[in-house]
Amino acid sequence: MSPNALFAAVNLLLPEVLVSHFDLTKHEIKGEEIHFYFTELNNIPEEFAKVTLHSKGFFPQATVQDFPIRGKNVYLYITRRRWLNEVTGKVVTRDWDLVDILHNENNK
Repeated sequence: MSPNALFAAVNLLLPEVLVSHFDLTKHEIKGEEIHFYFTELNNIPEEFAKVTLHSKGFFPQATVQDFPIRGKNVYLYITRRRWLNEVTGKVVTRDWDLVDILHNENNK
């Protein structure tokens, strides 16, 4: 399957927040399981647009079991990014509740 066809299929099957804020970096089919690996894009969260942030690596990978596809168990491996606020020295992450709110408002 070409990368474009795979992306189109993933786009239809998985939550839009994954497709719009993460890069599908790898996929595997192992027996009765499908594994998708996602890494958060280096896009500064909108709520910090006026702050100087620098990407400072990633949090440990989280694993989520999603709904089965064609009888195969689906596992999502999600690696979230973190940024450093230069002024405060604090680590900043995307507010996933805010992403859901913005997504729902855009689809009204």
